[in-house]
Amino acid sequence: MQRQSRTHRIAASVAALVVAAFGGPAAAAEAGLTVRRAEKDRYLDILDAGKGVLRYNFRAVPVPKTAKGKYAVARGDYVHPIWGPAGEVLTKDYSPDHPHHRGLYWAWPEVAYKGQTRDLHALQGVFARPVRILRAEGGARSATVSAASRWLWGDREPIVDETATITAHKLDADGGRAIDLTFAFAARVDGVTVARRGQTLYGGLNLRMSARAGQQILPHTDPADAPVRRAWAQLVGTPPGGKGPVSLAILQHAANPHYPGEWVSYPNLNWLQPTFPAKGVKHALRRGKPLVLKFRLYVQPGKAADKKLSALWRDLNRPPRSP
Repeated sequence: MQRQSRTHRIAASVAALVVAAFGGPAAAAEAGLTVRRAEKDRYLDILDAGKGVLRYNFRAVPVPKTAKGKYAVARGDYVHPIWGPAGEVLTKDYSPDHPHHRGLYWAWPEVAYKGQTRDLHALQGVFARPVRILRAEGGARSATVSAASRWLWGDREPIVDETATITAHKLDADGGRAIDLTFAFAARVDGVTVARRGQTLYGGLNLRMSARAGQQILPHTDPADAPVRRAWAQLVGTPPGGKGPVSLAILQHAANPHYPGEWVSYPNLNWLQPTFPAKGVKHALRRGKPLVLKFRLYVQPGKAADKKLSALWRDLNRPPRSP
């Protein structure tokens, strides 16, 4: 008995040293943000202390049985779900009314090439296909996923190289989270253009949200003569299973071409987006000179105050520090 107790004491001491050095369950919960890669990179989850922040679907997500019709097409290269502060699902995928809507995605309904126009938004004739994961890295303050995809004309001919970079930050003092988005699109061939539907409606960064009780869509763009022209919008409401309202805001980077993009919303679809390019424009994608678009999302319980969103916009647009 004495030898067994001494053995137990030694084992307990060793276990304590291991926990101190490498962390036990409590330490793991405080480890910061991590990236979990699953199913041979079909998707990558960004987690904060083990809780879901967002999922980037790199490879194609199969069509569920509930989705029907020509627009129900397997697809990847988009974000769904985005989770709220209490684990609420804030986005919608494969909606029965518009099965091509896919949470947060970046696509245009008019992609022109060789005298034809096809639809990356509705997954008709041109598709973003995975190439490789460039970065999947966590840390105490943020986690980043970056991926390369290629637009295939007719799902065969490569016409555009795309890089998507998503960085989720730790919760701030208000219980909100910033998520930074950077997209780069470089043509592999001459003659590729992108445009909004009819060159007047939707296109660019698209956000299809889950249904909201008490939904409000609140866009803000400063007047054209403002000394500093800020642009943001938020969609607020109680998501399915939620106990109270949650805000998801989008902030535009002033360096985006055609800034500020017009705000387009469809309240019946819980839809909000900053459009690109401007009305009447077919934006040409160039070889060796990528189109770069930057945005920030902000998720927080309740409605985000304009003062808060203004501070986030200014931080997003702060000039980079010199090395």
